[in-house]
Amino acid sequence: MRRIDLVLFDLDDTLHDDTYAYHGAAEEVAREVAAEHGVDALALKSAYVAEAEGFWHRLSAEDLKVKLAGIRASIWRADMWQTALESVGIGGDPELALRSAERYHAYRAKYLTLFPGAIDLLRSLRERGVKLGIVTNGLSETHREKIALLQISEYFDAIFFSDEVGMVKPDPLLFAHACRTLGGAPSHGAMVGDRYDRDIRGAVEAGLYTIWLNVRDEELPPGATPPDATCSSIAEAARILLAPAGVS
Repeated sequence: MRRIDLVLFDLDDTLHDDTYAYHGAAEEVAREVAAEHGVDALALKSAYVAEAEGFWHRLSAEDLKVKLAGIRASIWRADMWQTALESVGIGGDPELALRSAERYHAYRAKYLTLFPGAIDLLRSLRERGVKLGIVTNGLSETHREKIALLQISEYFDAIFFSDEVGMVKPDPLLFAHACRTLGGAPSHGAMVGDRYDRDIRGAVEAGLYTIWLNVRDEELPPGATPPDATCSSIAEAARILLAPAGVS
């Protein structure tokens, strides 16, 4: 059995339903643009979602240091919307792209919702004296606001944003840095996340106990080291983390 003194959580699609939020916001914007310009709303939404997911998938530490330095989120979101708009035949309208990015940001806030059981788990871990941290590839400019809207900052001892620490998951050094900051060792830490390649692989290499929140029912990548546990909900992860004898 392993004693757990600290737990690291991913944010998006781990503690809250980010997929629901950004799909909902993107669809609202796409329908407004479609009404104004006569394009296919669902095609525009799909194009934006693909651009956004590709951006986060490609994000590297070098991007944080070079490409994103001094660039506000509204600008790179506008670039994504510009590409999506061009894919449905609306090109050369940077004002529409920027307006779409601003609307998307505003709409997304109303869709933010924690997964059932998330607060209960965080509260129970805090009551046990477990140190808690968020480790996210999200940028501090946007994700601080998201965390505030979700009203969960009070439960965490530290929050690690990629652009502030200069490292991107799955870099095992990021997980080691988080453990060190929280005053614990990876051997007595756990990581909970929904993406195997980003959240679990690096945490395994760093020596943490890993819980893969497999909300999309994905297959383990070929040749990958299995996580210590696989769950389909944060409530299921709670049963493991709060087991009386510790995790195994």
